[in-house]
Amino acid sequence: MSLAPRAVLVHRTTEYEELLARHGTHGQAAFFLSSRGRAIDEVARRHRRTQQALADVAAAVPLQWRQSRVERADLDRFLFGPEDVVVVVGQDGLVANAAKYLSGQPVVGIDTDPGRNPGVLVRHRPRDAAALLRAAVSPGGAVDELTMVEAVSDDTQRLLALNEIYLGPPGHQTARYRLGPDATDAPAEPQASSGVLVGTGTGATGWLRSLWQERRSELRLPAPTDPRLLWFVREAWPSPTTGTSLVAGELGRGQGLRLTVESDRVVVFGDGMEADALELTWGQAVRLGISATSLRLTV
Repeated sequence: MSLAPRAVLVHRTTEYEELLARHGTHGQAAFFLSSRGRAIDEVARRHRRTQQALADVAAAVPLQWRQSRVERADLDRFLFGPEDVVVVVGQDGLVANAAKYLSGQPVVGIDTDPGRNPGVLVRHRPRDAAALLRAAVSPGGAVDELTMVEAVSDDTQRLLALNEIYLGPPGHQTARYRLGPDATDAPAEPQASSGVLVGTGTGATGWLRSLWQERRSELRLPAPTDPRLLWFVREAWPSPTTGTSLVAGELGRGQGLRLTVESDRVVVFGDGMEADALELTWGQAVRLGISATSLRLTV
């Protein structure tokens, strides 16, 4: 007997809830903001819109389905199942936060604050949830297969990201490593820099685009569904022992970029989730490339 689908509602703590956790009461939080020339009213309104959106989406889940909720901070401890439909209720970035823990489950993005969020990944309104949930489990339902990037270390640790993966020093030091194509006998260049960024077409609206613009790069930015990645080295430093000839490039399907660590510690994290990072030490290597897993975003 197959299990009924489970709707997993992904959300994050609101700014208002964070204020209450820090100051204890609404009045104390309001006083704290007012003493700095700010009002709590808009923060409280956004909180109410988010709570209403969560309630509306929960009510739209079919009665025969199971239902669960997970907060952003608990994503790395939540076990997603193959029968899940993941409903992200919040901002675009929350879709990326959830994506790295999925393995092909359909994702529905619900925008809680239209006009404030770009709506690139959270494309729908709470009132559309019922129809979207039905479409997510229907054969032939329309989805965008968004390309993801992966990092796989030589001790088999694996990290996925929807926007980008960053490799670099854990603080403000310099990372030292060897960088080159992941191919037999391919040359690798010793480098010293503040890190390496490998991004997707979805990430081309954020951090990846800022590096692309800063370099005035002639590389063509990928679209979210393109099987291409771009990578950039940040602030590479030339010296008698380190070079700067390999500072940007493109990766297609089947191609990889290999980084071998030559400093005490390098962290690897995706989509800003630094708390859930891989840690590599001197001599370890990591391969970066297009993941076989994509994000199936319901359209």
